Amino acid sequence: MKKLLLLFFTYALTCGLPAQAQEVMTLHDCMVCAVENSAKMKLSREEVSDARVTRREAIFAAFTPSVSASSYANANFGRTVDPETNTYKSLTSFNNGYSAGGTIMLFDGFSALNNVRISKTALKMGISQEQQTEDEICLATMEAYCNVLYCTEMVGVCELFVETARANFELARRQNELGQKSRADVVESEADLADREYELVDMKARLEDATLTLKDVMLWPIDKPLHIDTSMTDRDADLLSAEMVSVEEVTEQAKISLPRVSVAEYKKEMALREWRTAKWSLLPSLSLSGGWSTSYYTYEGVRTASFSSQFKGNRGEYLQLNLSIPIFARWSRRAQMSHKKIAYRRASIDYEQTLREVESDVARALQEKESAQAAYFQARKRSAVHEEAYRLNQGKFSRGLISPIEFRAASNTYLKAEAERLDAVLKYYLKRSVVNYYRGISYLEQK
Repeated sequence: MKKLLLLFFTYALTCGLPAQAQEVMTLHDCMVCAVENSAKMKLSREEVSDARVTRREAIFAAFTPSVSASSYANANFGRTVDPETNTYKSLTSFNNGYSAGGTIMLFDGFSALNNVRISKTALKMGISQEQQTEDEICLATMEAYCNVLYCTEMVGVCELFVETARANFELARRQNELGQKSRADVVESEADLADREYELVDMKARLEDATLTLKDVMLWPIDKPLHIDTSMTDRDADLLSAEMVSVEEVTEQAKISLPRVSVAEYKKEMALREWRTAKWSLLPSLSLSGGWSTSYYTYEGVRTASFSSQFKGNRGEYLQLNLSIPIFARWSRRAQMSHKKIAYRRASIDYEQTLREVESDVARALQEKESAQAAYFQARKRSAVHEEAYRLNQGKFSRGLISPIEFRAASNTYLKAEAERLDAVLKYYLKRSVVNYYRGISYLEQK
């Protein structure tokens, strides 16, 4: 018995469980999967890591000295200068030297400090761009998810219509055999069944296409089944308890929380600092340098001092203060300053344009949300009425009180009304998520 259970679990792990036992993916699960697998997100994270390295580099460049050490060794087989007597000798010689030195910038027109601030702003901008990429992926996943959900629900509706049309066709055929209906009624019922079967096949094809789109967004394996949660269309209470918010309130919150606003603001801030850095490059720079060196030499056939004594005796140190005053650089600094000033003005214009676009987008999102909510209430009412009419006509048709053409018209009207209801509820949830996003709630944090 234990061996059988072990074999069953091994098969389940290697071959997979049946479709009904597989995990059902919610919208949040799909968005998390898409974000984790997205190549764009991986690139954004690498850019943030690169920005962190740049910031660390700017900090070290601003507050730490540059230190270097070197050594050399050479053999000379011809005429050379004796370092001790400063006279020429024609003996084979060997020279060996060591040196170490460092330089620290005392003042460079605040360029180093500005670079630190610019790198810090670039890191913040990279984080905001990463968040913006995540939000775009989540929104694309949400749209693909809703398309799959719509097609899934419509496949179920079409299957019910096919079953009803098949039952009506069988009933019409039996009634024709009993002489209660004409051959034309049977043909009409058969035509209605063919139409319903075609609608089902077409909707299944649309479902497969929508599923492939969702898998592509999530980077889900194409050959692996994907089962999603379909309970979203049943939560009417969420629409009845929708919170009303003002355009001004959402707009102010969006200007604070939206990553694209932050990115535009950081670009403006970086452009301003780069402009200031270009202006301050006209100031003098002051640096302090210091170093130490020693050497060792010997000649072929000549007795010289030992390595240790020369290492100590030839030692030298220096301390140097360097002042550099920019006088004329063929107008390059002035041109650079002009370019940075123009870049700052362009970044300012882009930032103001972004704010105006956010105001417009928020107003449009709130309007579309309210319109979607009103459309859903009307579509739900319309679907309920046409469903009742469809049930009544179904009874009339089974008793022979209406023709197949009249019943087909009632069926088409109900099918269209149900499709519009599903489309309205999914559109509302999508618009509501966009509004909550503008209110500062990321897509992954929404329920």
